Amino acid sequence: MEFIQALVNGLLIGGVYAVISIGLTLVFGVMSIINFAHAEFLMLGMFIAFFCWHYLGLDPLIGSLVAFVVVFGIGMLVQRSLIERVMKAPDVAQIFLTVGLLIVMENAALLAFGSDFRSVRVPYQTSAIQFGGLIIGVPYLLAFAVSLVAGVLLWAFMRFTWLGQAMRATSQDAAAALSLGMDVRRIRQIAFGLGVAMTALGGAVILPYFTASPTIGGQFVVLMFTAVVLGGLGNVLGAVIGGLAVGVIQTLSTLVLPIQLQNLVLFIVFILVLALRPEGLLRQR
Repeated sequence: MEFIQALVNGLLIGGVYAVISIGLTLVFGVMSIINFAHAEFLMLGMFIAFFCWHYLGLDPLIGSLVAFVVVFGIGMLVQRSLIERVMKAPDVAQIFLTVGLLIVMENAALLAFGSDFRSVRVPYQTSAIQFGGLIIGVPYLLAFAVSLVAGVLLWAFMRFTWLGQAMRATSQDAAAALSLGMDVRRIRQIAFGLGVAMTALGGAVILPYFTASPTIGGQFVVLMFTAVVLGGLGNVLGAVIGGLAVGVIQTLSTLVLPIQLQNLVLFIVFILVLALRPEGLLRQR
């Protein structure tokens, strides 16, 4: 029963990891650029949801929608003003730009919000559901549910809308998409905004059981990259499976290791995948 409890907890946590990882792999798939500042948009989403709760009394789950819209706009602006300028530059220029953006966003948040940890208080914060001997925390269940809905909506958007199909076409062959009359620059801008907005939404929904701080991105950046590397960079389904796998590995490892070492097994798996199958589990060689 302890194993099943840890497995269920891992899947609930992994569902959120999947959503924040989808954003990272979507940006890479469409733009072929790795955004090292991606986790800072998660931090931004957490603070937007916190201030919506603090000043407007909105539940963080509702505030996640506000975070999605606001960060989508910010992401489009960042892509247009910064990222687009280095799309044809060498990889090292893209890396330096996104790492520099990470540093700027983190320090700007420290100046604006201070170094204090911020948390919310909601009625269901300590509630739990008992089912078949399992104890499921309501905040984790709700965060998983919102993440699941967001993931399904993104899948439907990418599969059935013209814009989603245009993003898929751009990710496969940008030159061919351009020759067919698609505005590739605009598509890249929307894809970047959508990617960081999904990550911001994921950050907002975990606020009932996680604290927000300007440096919170550092706790998630490795988890994001592990998830997308497991599934294969640019593979949305791979990011989902990778996110679930990361959550399960984290929780199951606590059955045999102290909680301080819960990421040890995860990092070992990460290194093994990089060494043995660097293209990811779901991508072809």
